[in-house]
Parts: sequence; structure tokens; C-alpha cells
Amino acid sequence: MSEPLLVKVGGSLRGAETLLDELASYPGPLVLVHGGGPEIGAWLTRLGLESRFEGGLRVTPPEHMEVVEMSLCLTGKRLAEGLSRLHTLFKEVGGEASLNASGLRGGEAVNAIPKEASALLEIRALEEEALRTLYHKAQEVLEEAAQLHGVEVSLEVLGTRPAGSTATPRLLQAAGVALAKIGERPQFQPGSTDASAAIERGIPALALGVYRGGGAHTPEEWVLPQSLWEGREVLLAFLKALGVG
Repeated sequence: MSEPLLVKVGGSLRGAETLLDELASYPGPLVLVHGGGPEIGAWLTRLGLESRFEGGLRVTPPEHMEVVEMSLCLTGKRLAEGLSRLHTLFKEVGGEASLNASGLRGGEAVNAIPKEASALLEIRALEEEALRTLYHKAQEVLEEAAQLHGVEVSLEVLGTRPAGSTATPRLLQAAGVALAKIGERPQFQPGSTDASAAIERGIPALALGVYRGGGAHTPEEWVLPQSLWEGREVLLAFLKALGVG
């Protein structure tokens, strides 16, 4: 059996296909090491430390090791740590509050240290004050995680939906009358619906529906046609109960 072969690959692995093709036939153990040279150099410069090379190889003194280790930690890992701490925060709060993280992005190539990472966060709470408090706590958690790892973080609010309810007793009563038309009784629950557009403007509103199906909010979502017909009946009865039409 051949001796183990250790190969240091510089730059992006996307440009090393030829080298990898040649090494694929090596009969012995093969170890590829890919460094984060550009990222390490950028961090050393940022911290006022000088990069030193001898014969094309980086010389890393003990006082640089912590910087090297920090540089090689993926930015996405830092983002994930912050999101994990947010999850813990919301578990502690409990009650009618929730956090949803989606649209996670970072990096442009495999094994390339990304310059930035991002995520879409949705925070929900029934009370306006609770919602405001959770937002500020989430901001503090993410800023602490960023400071711990020496990266920058910025938050941009893409949109807000007000917490609370504007449904009047008359609307609630009309909903009960309408659902009785198909033998159902209302189950009033908080939620984020199209009624939020009216609530935001202080207009009395509620979302009324009799949808029955499955796979909601997925490409495989389906609905029972009968529930659509029943929805029409409920809507007409709701309007009649309100004296409309």
C-alpha cells in the first residue's frame, strides 16, 4: 500500500478540478487540506496584525491562532448560533408568541467562506407590547452573537402586522348565524390572515372560512370542492345577518 499523501489546495476548490482528477487514481490514503487564506488575511489586517509568508507558505505565530480559528468558522454557523439562541428565547417566553426562520442563505460555492449570511424572521405575538419586547430581545440576542464572533449584523423590518382584534359583537354574532346555516359553530382563534389589512387601519374585521382540505401553504395543498360551496352559503348568510344585500 502506498504512503499517505497530503495535499494542500489553495483558492477555491471550484478551480481545482484538474488536480482532483489526477489525484483520484492515487492508490494510497489521500488527504486534501483547503485553507481560508483570503479570509484569514482580511481578519489579520482588520486587527492590525501582519501576515507573513516564507517560500509561499503562511507563517502563523501562536498569537495569530485565535484569529485563524475565528476566520475559518463559517459565517453561516454564526447565523445558525444566533437563530438557535432566538429559539431558546421564545421557548422561555411561551404563551401566544412564536418565531419562524426561513429563507436561510449564505455563500456562493461549496467550501467557500461566505461574505454574508441572511435569514427571514417572522415574530408573532397577540399583544402589541409583547411583540415589541420580543423584537428588541431578538435584536439583542443577534447582536450579542455577532459581537462574540467578530461579525457585523443588521436587521431590516420588511413589514409589520398589528396585534389585537377589531371584531365587533355584531360581526361575531353574524359569523355564528352564518355558520349555523351549514350546521357549524364558530371557533374564534387568533391568527395572521387577510383581515390584518383592515385591523391595521382600525376597521372592524374578522376572517371567516369553512375551508376543508390539507397541505396548507405547500405546493401539494388541496381543498374539498364541497367546502367551497359551503363557503359561498356561509358568506351569503353572513352578509344577510349584517343587513347587507
